[in-house]
Amino acid sequence: MTKLMEWLSGLTVLGVLWATVTFDLLGLDPPEAVLQVSWPLPVFLLVALGCFSLGTVGYRVATFNDCQTAAAELQEQIREAKTELQRKGLRF
Repeated sequence: MTKLMEWLSGLTVLGVLWATVTFDLLGLDPPEAVLQVSWPLPVFLLVALGCFSLGTVGYRVATFNDCQTAAAELQEQIREAKTELQRKGLRF
C-alpha cells in the first residue's frame, strides 16, 4: 500500500467518524458540547497540519548540512567537462 493510499484511507475513516458524530447519523444524540467541538474540527486539523508542515520545513532548512566534498567533486566534474568541450571546439 502506498503512502497516498494510507493517508487517503486514514482521512476517509476520520471523515466518516466526523460526519457520524456531527450529523448524528446513528441516533446517539450527542451532548451540545460534542457538537460544538466537532463542527470546527476539520478546520482546526487543517490549520494544525499547516503549522506542523511549516515548522518541519523551517527546521529542515535550519539544520541542512553542507556537503563540501560533494561540492568539490561537482566543481571538478564541471572543469573536466569544460576542458573536454573546449577540446572539441566549443568556446566559453
